[in-house]
Amino acid sequence: MRIAIVAALAILATVLVVRAAGGSPERCPEPDRGVLPEWARTGFSDPEPRIAHVIGDQGRIAAIIFGPLAFPPSPDGGNKILWVSRDEVTPMSDLQIRAEHDGEAVTRAVRGGPGPSGIDLPAAGCWHMTLRWSGRSDTLSLRYVKP
Repeated sequence: MRIAIVAALAILATVLVVRAAGGSPERCPEPDRGVLPEWARTGFSDPEPRIAHVIGDQGRIAAIIFGPLAFPPSPDGGNKILWVSRDEVTPMSDLQIRAEHDGEAVTRAVRGGPGPSGIDLPAAGCWHMTLRWSGRSDTLSLRYVKP
């Protein structure tokens, strides 16, 4: 019985420490730092570019991350994400983003569809995103950290 109580208290303490640090106890995948998938390499001069990226849960979109995603955003560069759709669709509609974290939901848009963006969000933590563009959709999670 004592072991169960100690284990429960350890878990609770871990959750409280993570929340106090601006994080979230839920799992948020780290970006892949390996080679981009072939379909996401357009515009890169290296034939096998290695850069931080997250692929959507359905494999329809990639978020290529240039530097850490931070809250508040860095005044030197902001939160730069290159969104790449696996499917080439023309014309491309705006990329609509619904981001949720800790009971808060916000929306953002990338005009003209997946492409370069600066996506700033209102808090640090793991943001679960639903992305919609040109009749397509996908989901992924991105972590924003305190600098």
